[in-house]
Amino acid sequence: MKINEAPAAGPSVISGTANNLEMKPSPIEPSWILEGNPNARIGEHSQSDDDAAMTAIWDCTAGRFNWYYGWDETVMIIEGEVHVTDEDGVTRTLRAGDIAYFRGKTWATWQIDNYVRKIAFVRRPFPGPLQLAIKLRNKLKAMRSGGTPLRSGL
Repeated sequence: MKINEAPAAGPSVISGTANNLEMKPSPIEPSWILEGNPNARIGEHSQSDDDAAMTAIWDCTAGRFNWYYGWDETVMIIEGEVHVTDEDGVTRTLRAGDIAYFRGKTWATWQIDNYVRKIAFVRRPFPGPLQLAIKLRNKLKAMRSGGTPLRSGL
C-alpha cells in the first residue's frame, strides 16, 4: 500500500463457485420482450468499492428480447447458447466457452431458444473528459517509448 492510500473497504480477494451464488429474480423490462416469457435471474458475486464494476452470474430461459447496455459488459457463456443481433443487424451465436464484449450505451437483441447462463463483468465507463485525458496519456506514453498507443476502448 502506498503512503496516504486508504485501505480497501472489504476483503482483497473474493472467491466462490458459480453454482453456490444465490440467484435472485432479475426481470427483463416488459417493453423489451419481443417473444415468449423469458425468466432471468442474477447472482451477484462482487462489486468494486467505487461501484464502477461488478461481476455476476446471470441466467435466462427461452425468449427473444431487446437489451440495453448502459455499461460496458464482457460475458462468458458457461451453459446453453444465445443468438445475439447487434445494432448493425449482425447475428452471432454464443455458446459455452465463448466470450463477448458489449459496448455501453448500445442495444442488442437476444434470442434464447432454451436456456443460457453467463458470467458477466460490467464496468461503468469513465466520464468523457476523463476518457480524453486517458487517451492523451496513452498517446504520450507510446510516443516516449517509440511504440503505438494501446487500444483500450477509450
